[in-house]
Amino acid sequence: MATKKKAKRPVKKKTAKPKAKKKASATRARQVKTTAKSTPRSSTAHAYSAGRDDSLPPQLWRRSHYKTLKEFWPFYLHEHSFGLNRVLHFIGSTLGLVIAAIAIGTRKYWLLIPAMVCGYAFAWVGHFFIEKNRPATFKYPLKSFISDWRMWYCILSAQIGKEMKRYGISSK
Repeated sequence: MATKKKAKRPVKKKTAKPKAKKKASATRARQVKTTAKSTPRSSTAHAYSAGRDDSLPPQLWRRSHYKTLKEFWPFYLHEHSFGLNRVLHFIGSTLGLVIAAIAIGTRKYWLLIPAMVCGYAFAWVGHFFIEKNRPATFKYPLKSFISDWRMWYCILSAQIGKEMKRYGISSK
């Protein structure tokens, strides 16, 4: 009986990674550690980090600056965790939309001002008296405006609960 000899595989030389990449990853690691240390961990942040969207870093809604709408959306949802606040936003946005449509239809463009006031008045009442937080409009006006309409559509299509669950945010 002949024994089979195993062929020796050639040994690959390990090449050093470029230093630039090491520096970039080390800088990113420090940023993540700094963020984790500076913000207390809560059940909501933990639930979000276990969410389906792994392309977003954990505790995203606790950041102080958002570059994209994708980063901003979890923060926006967290700021609207009370159902009554979301209902007030929906009512205000819907009334604002109706008044804006009437303004355009009747060519009374001055009605666009009350349309905006109506939308924001309902939203701000919800933030100041129900959520007891500062509206995101003050710091992120465009992102907040776009997210208002995204939330409006999610409420209209009954998907808001699914969106909040996706990011581990509980409805109050």
